Amino acid sequence: MSTALATRLDSNPTEKVTIQTTLLELVRAVSETTDDDTEVVGTIVHMLRTGSVELCGTFRNEPIESF
Repeated sequence: MSTALATRLDSNPTEKVTIQTTLLELVRAVSETTDDDTEVVGTIVHMLRTGSVELCGTFRNEPIESF
């Protein structure tokens, strides 16, 4: 996983951690875990909709549907 996606775990495991990354870094990291493009897209959409990931860079304020 890229260093931009690496995060430290806080002592409170119930605290929600949001990772900020670019769409390219996110796609690369998720693609390392599967060769199935449908699974990559589904995982990224889920991460964005649940707020576990926030995009920075070019796609920062774009709605998910525009991808």
